[in-house]
This record gives sequence, structure tokens and C-alpha cells, in this order.
Amino acid sequence: MSAHKHDLQLFPPSFGHWSPVGPESRQIAVLMSGGVDSSVTAAVLKEAGWEVLGITMKIPACGGARSCCGADAAIVCGELEIPHHFVDASGPFNRFIIEPFRKSYLRGETPNPCAECNTLLKFSLLWDFLTETFGIIRLATGHYAKVVMTAGGTVLACAADRTKDQSYFLYGIAAERLGRLVLPLGGMTKDKVRARAVDLKLSVAEKSESMELCFAAGADYRTALPDADGAPRGDIIDARGNKLGTHNGVCLYTLGQRQGLGYAAGVPMYVTAVDAGSNTITLGSRGEASRTTVNAEGVNVLVPAECAAGRRLFGKIRSYGEPAPCILKEAAKGRMTVEFERPQFAPCPGQKLVLYDARDRLVAGGTITAEE
Repeated sequence: MSAHKHDLQLFPPSFGHWSPVGPESRQIAVLMSGGVDSSVTAAVLKEAGWEVLGITMKIPACGGARSCCGADAAIVCGELEIPHHFVDASGPFNRFIIEPFRKSYLRGETPNPCAECNTLLKFSLLWDFLTETFGIIRLATGHYAKVVMTAGGTVLACAADRTKDQSYFLYGIAAERLGRLVLPLGGMTKDKVRARAVDLKLSVAEKSESMELCFAAGADYRTALPDADGAPRGDIIDARGNKLGTHNGVCLYTLGQRQGLGYAAGVPMYVTAVDAGSNTITLGSRGEASRTTVNAEGVNVLVPAECAAGRRLFGKIRSYGEPAPCILKEAAKGRMTVEFERPQFAPCPGQKLVLYDARDRLVAGGTITAEE
């Protein structure tokens, strides 16, 4: 294997060899997980005349019953007759994704490792690695989002299939890279993608989707927290500080959580605060868990002209659901504050605040912080 300055290592080709014959402008690397979406992405790009290289990241905790580390991706590349490589990303994935994920939960936050992986690894370190190793400057993935050319430059926008839109997870891509990003599925529905896989006779055509964390053994994030069982127990309190019960460790609770609280009040109760400093969990009503003002830091701006105080935009505080109307109150020095027209349920520190304009273009995004 060849090593990289960022501790990425390239395995020998699992199928074929990269030996392009056409111009650099028609060469592209496709990040392939072995799922239907990335497989169809590679297929349609080859069909459109691109010289395609399939790339699969190997990360920690893959294996067992899951095929997340790409055996299926290598098989599909064989079916499509395009070269394929594995890249061992275990080192940086541990440093930039898994360890921060664990520390975030210990601080009482709710991290979003998929967005962090896109920002810090896939569309940064790995992309640079592929350019340095193969001379490929263009990257494609099976994400449901659009790259749109405008008079003001290239922008990222919501997918045509709003039920599958994944632009929320892509907010952290550097703006200067968008012109070299290709997202072929942005205008397709999942049903059409699945039908395309069947038409192409891909072996993964009927493969089900995985909704779990890629580095966890199961769907529950707690499996990725090795010290969860030994976390110190503490008090469950109400807004006035009255003790209601005992929790099993702040890392096991998130804002807005209703199930598994170990407390029955006769009315719906939600986690309204997680305080690692005092080792307490606060319960309250749904209204008490909701906020109109949300702050974020580490902001990445993709449409600077729209990221100005006073702008009416549309914000999301979690990946699902439609963006909600809001006013951008502040935007400076990598931070922003928005005020939603209606209270948003449980904005979780560690999750992402992503803003869109009226044309579904992604304006900016950042990591939600605790209330001032």
C-alpha cells in the first residue's frame, strides 16, 4: 500500500488499472459504498462518456453482517468494467470523526458524524489524496443534491426528490470545490434510481438501504460509546431544580428525547437540557424544549450574497423535514444567529443549522451551539 501525508493508504486495485486515455476534463473519481445510489452514479457517468475510477473508503468497525466497507462496490466495478481501489482511511476517521463524536456526547451534545465526515474527510482529505495520487480533480458521489451553475458561480441546491434530499449533510464543502463536484442523482427519485439499477442488471439493484451509523455495530449510537456503561449517574430534574429521578449518564440522552427517560409524569415529558458540567438532565414540556433563536459556529458560507444580517432565509436544524422560515440576525467571524418565525423543537448543540434561500440554494451551515 502507498501511504499519504494524512495517513491515508491506497490498496492495490481490486479490479482493473487506472490508465485514462481521454482528457483530464472527462476523468472522475466516484466514492462508492456498495449501495444502489453510488453504483448507479458510477454507471450513468460511464454511460455519459466519463472515465470513471471507483473509490471505497475502509473505516474502523466495518465488517460483520454489514458490507459497508465496499465488497459490493468492488463487485459492481467489475460488472461495469471500471477500475476500483480501496483507500484505508482508518487513521483520520478515528481522529476526525469517531473520537470527536464520543467527546461530543460526553459534553452533552448530539453530534452529526455524517456531516463531519463529508466536511473533513470525503470532500477534503480524500479528495486531495485522489488528485495527488491519480491526477483526478473531479469527484462524484451518490448524494441526492444538485450542483447548479449560476451567473454568480456554482452553488449547491436541494435535490428534486425532497424526501431524499441530502444537501443538509453537504453544507461543509468548500465553495471553491463545487465546480468540480458532480452529483448525477440530484434530479432523480429513489424509485428511478432503483429502476435504473435493475435495467443495468447491477448485483446491488435490490440491496436495502442502511440507516445506521457506518462505524457502529447497530443502529444505536450507544454502541459507539465504549464508556457508556460506566458513565456516572446523576439527577433528573425539572426546570425549577426539583429532583425527579436518576439518569444513567448524560451521554445517553439528547435534547427532545421522550422515550427511555425512566420517569413517568402522566403527561408527555421531554429532555429540555443536558448539562455535563452539573451531570444533570432536565425534563419539561415540548414547548420548553423548543426555541426560536438558534446559534451556530464553524459556519461555512456557500452563497455570500445571501448570508447577510436581515435576510429572510429557510433553516433546518436536523436533516429531515422542510426548511422553516427564519431571519438571519447575525453572520460574522464564523458564527451566525437566526430567529425562526415559529419555535423549532429541540435544536441540539452539535447538530447542524443549515440555511437555504427561496430558490432552494444552500446559503450556509454550521454547528449548533448551546444557548447564550
